[in-house]
Amino acid sequence: MIAFRPPPMRFRRPSPLVAVALALATSGGARAAAEDFWKHWGDGKAELNGYRLTQPRYGAPRPGSAVLVFVTEDFRDDTRVKAESIKPGQPGVYPVLKLNHLRDFQTGIYDYSTMTSVFARVSAAFSVRKVSFSSREWCGHVWHQLLPGKDGVAGLFHSYFEGEADGQDALPLPADGVFEDALPILLRGLQGDYLAAGASRTAPFLPSLFSSRMAHRRLAWSSVKVSRSASAAEVKVPLGTFPAFLYTVSPEGGPTTTWAVEAAWPHRILRYASDDGTEAVLLGTTRQPYWRQNGVGGEKFLRELGLRVPSRLP
Repeated sequence: MIAFRPPPMRFRRPSPLVAVALALATSGGARAAAEDFWKHWGDGKAELNGYRLTQPRYGAPRPGSAVLVFVTEDFRDDTRVKAESIKPGQPGVYPVLKLNHLRDFQTGIYDYSTMTSVFARVSAAFSVRKVSFSSREWCGHVWHQLLPGKDGVAGLFHSYFEGEADGQDALPLPADGVFEDALPILLRGLQGDYLAAGASRTAPFLPSLFSSRMAHRRLAWSSVKVSRSASAAEVKVPLGTFPAFLYTVSPEGGPTTTWAVEAAWPHRILRYASDDGTEAVLLGTTRQPYWRQNGVGGEKFLRELGLRVPSRLP
């Protein structure tokens, strides 16, 4: 079995905003979990994970790739964007864990390129503060955004399809509601297990923007049962074989998805697979400040994700 050892890193002194977040964790357990979180996620790097993707579309399994990008950043609550002009520690600015979930797959002559972004507040048990989604394929564009607030979830979408070109969502926000788009964050248990081993729970459930747009369905809350395996099992992926806990997510109306979450820190997503034929398996992983790797030659880091490096232009 291949044991995963995180690459060596230097711990960066927490920013004032991070220090405030740590101070707010008043209980010993919460404080310890917050400190463990920031020792890893406060290093100024992003975690990048590359996957081999099988995505059903138009009645057939389609080959492709997926990338999960996890990174912390300061977030403005007034404009719901990254805080760059306001100093950390100011009112309405707080750290989030951002997830960018990218899917690229081929459908015959043309391809799909989609991305979902989730912004989850670190100091509030990863409560969702924003979800956005975009899809590009040869027929046109789709864009969708959700903003949870005290009065519910406000949504806005645009599409090239007739009947759904421009519209809005006005949804309730159940206190224990689960956003499917946030599952890759929640199930990792980065500040404590989402469920104890062998436990399960039922909760309100909002399907992912990806699934709702692919099916041309309006968003609506349903219910979901989430269960965790009683013990770890060995999960084999192209990167290696790792002990993992299995989370089974069974929403009302399906499909059921099983998530294999690495038992050891940092609890990476090793695999997710649905009974509709969707599957993503981990090819490679790295920690990089990827926003600085945009020069010629930065393509080499794709190898660490197990992804194809495009040919150089002459």
